[in-house]
Amino acid sequence: MTVRQSPHVSVMAAAAQKAARRLLRDFTEVEQLQVSMKGPGDFVSQADLRAEQTLREELSRARPGYAFLMEESGASGGDNWSWRWIVDPLDGTTNFLHGIPHWAISIALEKRLADGTGELVAGIVYNPVNDEMFWGEKGAGSFVNGQRLRVSARREMKDALLATGIPFAAVAPQRRLAFARTLGTLMPQVAGIRRFGSAALDLAWVAAGRYDGFWELGLNSWDYAAGLILVREAGGFVTNPDGGLAVEGDLVAGNTHLHGRLREIVADGITAGRG
Repeated sequence: MTVRQSPHVSVMAAAAQKAARRLLRDFTEVEQLQVSMKGPGDFVSQADLRAEQTLREELSRARPGYAFLMEESGASGGDNWSWRWIVDPLDGTTNFLHGIPHWAISIALEKRLADGTGELVAGIVYNPVNDEMFWGEKGAGSFVNGQRLRVSARREMKDALLATGIPFAAVAPQRRLAFARTLGTLMPQVAGIRRFGSAALDLAWVAAGRYDGFWELGLNSWDYAAGLILVREAGGFVTNPDGGLAVEGDLVAGNTHLHGRLREIVADGITAGRG
């Protein structure tokens, strides 16, 4: 059965596929890329910047007047936007620069509500190396290459495979300690914990049931916006560790059975990390 994408999702998918063509060419010549430092462990390459420019051009052409929030260039388009693209042109940059084939393009669409708050309504996460296009839209479900996604049905922590993001050199000591406490609690309880280096793909894989849960501390909205839609539309939950609305910072995702327990363990780890 062919799944019909909405016009918004089709626009995002087409933009991602165009940016991906150049990224794939650059990926084959990764050693020749010009790389500058944004900070310890946080690299930005010419490939990253070119991809962002391509995405801006394609999305602007298709939907003139929509605002942007982009990882490299920040916010643009005015404060009174009605619709806004949230874009990470290359999630997993460090993997990309080391020749590791696990990275993605992430695009989400946010709608401004009457009360002035924003609501995420659609998102795509595209893995060019495997040609997997994950997409989801509020009320329409989540899919990968036309196949419907559902979060896993595992009920026991002992059977769970989790994903996370490990703090790196620039992360504050308090956050590193919080992560270490959480990891120490979870390791004896679960089947495994993976750190693959792309939050967008981690969330897409939760939506696909490949992971049973995911947590990471200190995320930005472009890291998780598209993935949040995917998980929710696949039947899972995405919140902060206290169970509230997911906003920039700390994030916990999981299926209906395991999210609550994972969230409690992450919250306890954060508390312990404060000393």
